[in-house]
Amino acid sequence: MPARRNRKPNIVLLGIDSLRRDHMSCYGYSRLTTPHIDRFAQESALFEQTFSAYIPTTSAYASMLTGQDVFTTQVVALRHKGPLRPEVKTLPELLREEGYATTCVGFTGNPSSRGFDKYIDYPSWGSWNEGRSPKAQSLNEVALPELDRLLRKRDPFFLFLRHMDPHSPYLPPAPYERMFYHSNEFDKRNKSMEPVMDFKPFRDFFASWMPPGVTDKDYIIAQYDGAVAYMDAAIQSIFTALEARCLAEDTIVVINGDHGETLYDHDCYFDHHGMYEPTLVVPLIIRYPGKVPAGVRVKGYNQHKDLVPTLLDLAGIEREDVSFDGRSLLPMVRGDVASHASEFYITECTWMRKHGWRTPNWKLIVALEPDFHFKPPVELYNLIEDPEEAINLAEAQPEIVAELKRRMDAWIAQREAETGLPNPIYNQPGWHGDPNIDYFTSSQQAYDTLHIGDPTQAARLQSRSRE
Repeated sequence: MPARRNRKPNIVLLGIDSLRRDHMSCYGYSRLTTPHIDRFAQESALFEQTFSAYIPTTSAYASMLTGQDVFTTQVVALRHKGPLRPEVKTLPELLREEGYATTCVGFTGNPSSRGFDKYIDYPSWGSWNEGRSPKAQSLNEVALPELDRLLRKRDPFFLFLRHMDPHSPYLPPAPYERMFYHSNEFDKRNKSMEPVMDFKPFRDFFASWMPPGVTDKDYIIAQYDGAVAYMDAAIQSIFTALEARCLAEDTIVVINGDHGETLYDHDCYFDHHGMYEPTLVVPLIIRYPGKVPAGVRVKGYNQHKDLVPTLLDLAGIEREDVSFDGRSLLPMVRGDVASHASEFYITECTWMRKHGWRTPNWKLIVALEPDFHFKPPVELYNLIEDPEEAINLAEAQPEIVAELKRRMDAWIAQREAETGLPNPIYNQPGWHGDPNIDYFTSSQQAYDTLHIGDPTQAARLQSRSRE
């Protein structure tokens, strides 16, 4: 059926939690983890330098779903206190004003999910005792009927699907659990899991979903990759459904990650904290036949805040009453603009409270209080010579630290003046969830205080926003 563009396009946004870009085969990973997304990317624009500047989930989605930065949203912490600022409009609110029907799957109760017509939940966690966790299939079981309901309404629609594969627990069902692993995960000679299970804040959570007695960290990484492959297969069902319902030509489809994942990197085992590249760099792929050229790879820098302006631009929606901190990516897709800002502010308020400044060459990380990994208060990495961020140059290069701090502080002052609002990273007492502690005074205190005990507790901490 030929495309009919006598109305605004539908929008399907797949927000994939904890998807590490460098573990996707379309981004060059050695394992074939995303064959279906790879084919999708051949029909799309794939962005090679998209950043989640504000870690983790809550702050990342606040930017992704509003087109604003952390100063405008004032959402910087995982456990954000209260709702999103009423002055900030979300994408579903904007689209509803344009006649769209809107549905959110898997993101109920998050401050940045405000404004959808309908919310649907699905089982999105698991444990070893419960068995393998079909999170992606559980999403499909509610998303596909909802797609049919939206189609019957005959209005343009916005369907947001928040995928929880490959977010931990990594429990992909067969055959994905052994797709990338063919050794003995219980080999007593392998000691690679000892530091993981010795890390007190997370070891109870790890024990709740990792096989008892597992010794090989490569098995856990293979489980993550298996969860990516399982998610990829489930997403193909969405692509197929759009084709079968003659929606593919009239629908903007976006794949975007909220943040990456640290697997065995920087001591941040199997989680998504730490402002290192595996966490900050995320996939972004946009398909819209006839409007977005197929097979283009966009090399310029961009951030989550650029997505909403891009989607409105693609949909032909002009809103003079709303300004965004982000910019449309279409000039970059066309080659008219090489890149958006190549140096930018980064924040984290997950299990650590830090901020920093990233340039193409350098990354500065400054701790605002001691963290539970006993890391130094200032970290500096040469991203060209040391892409793994293994050598902290903060003491050896004080002049570069000073210059990057100057740029960061100047930008903070500029945004505070422009918005009339404080930098939210400075004002987060109790961000870690302990009502008796405003800020940590030592790494040992942080280590002894923070604890993720089981998937139920982790799910509660990930989703809770306190009034």
